[in-house]
Amino acid sequence: MLDMLGEPLVVTLIGLAGGLCLGLAARLGRFCSMGAIEDALYGNDGRRLRMWGVAIGIAVIGSFLAMALGWFDPAQTLYLSNTWYPLASIAGGLVFGYGMALAGNCGFGALARVGGGDFRSFVIVLVMGLSAYIALSGPLAALRVWAFPVAAPEGQLPGIAHVLGGMTGLPVTVTGIVLGAALLVFSGANRRLLQSPGMVFWSVVVGLAIVGAWVGTSWVAAKGFEALPVVSHSFARPLGDSMLWLMMSSGLSINFAVGSVAGVLVGAFAGSLIKGHFRWEACEDPRELRRQIGGAALMGVGAAVAVGCTVGQGLSAFSVLAFSAPVTAAAIFAGAALGLKQLITGFVPAE
Repeated sequence: MLDMLGEPLVVTLIGLAGGLCLGLAARLGRFCSMGAIEDALYGNDGRRLRMWGVAIGIAVIGSFLAMALGWFDPAQTLYLSNTWYPLASIAGGLVFGYGMALAGNCGFGALARVGGGDFRSFVIVLVMGLSAYIALSGPLAALRVWAFPVAAPEGQLPGIAHVLGGMTGLPVTVTGIVLGAALLVFSGANRRLLQSPGMVFWSVVVGLAIVGAWVGTSWVAAKGFEALPVVSHSFARPLGDSMLWLMMSSGLSINFAVGSVAGVLVGAFAGSLIKGHFRWEACEDPRELRRQIGGAALMGVGAAVAVGCTVGQGLSAFSVLAFSAPVTAAAIFAGAALGLKQLITGFVPAE
């Protein structure tokens, strides 16, 4: 397969397959980070938040099983190959979460809405991808590197399972599987969630999409000759990568990020047609558009600082139990809660 299609195309197809699953989950299973936070805080409904817990539990179990089988080396991932800076996770997560509240969606959610015909979200996607690159390799890159320098870790890998395994004497893979199973049981043991089998199903699909990306890109890295990274899904820098490829594809190789973004769009489009929800939408309120653009810009910068978004840190980094994952996820939640509170109280008349 690698000889016939070429390594870049194979990893692109792997990204496309996983992205397709994620796009369908967003549209058919209502898998959404912003929606989950809104439901939990203001709708008295924690099912969509528990969906994330189920997806993470499946992703952790699957990833550590793959490690045990020799299909995946976590040391090759971005999340366990660099030193973790807690301040970066907290600051970046807060900025991302606040921007997500202003924009009304994260990068993944915006892509899913674009697949349903929402042109407002198309603007969010463009601005977020651009701002992520401004912070990663543009005018803000030097400031970001100065504040949060990137370095290889010394000694112990910065993973929760690695540290706990060292403390207990249990194999890292066993520790990871146990932690993933505990999270899966805790999140899934909810009567309201279990009464919605579709939500459980799509949560499992999301978790498996994360694992499939790790295993697939690991296989290509091991069998191929090109120095391709071992990656899973994220939707901050990949938005910028996709924009660059669309503009300069004659000089750039196609990659996993492009496939992942395209997959979400195709999956969301298909899901919206299945549900009968596809319709063209545009922003008619300049104030709303201004708020969404500002939120998208904050999300791009925040994701660059935190090294991931709701999917990158909240699922992919969580699947390898990187220390950054729960800290960034908590910061994103806090930032989103602050932003939502500000938006809601801003519409409440003063007494």
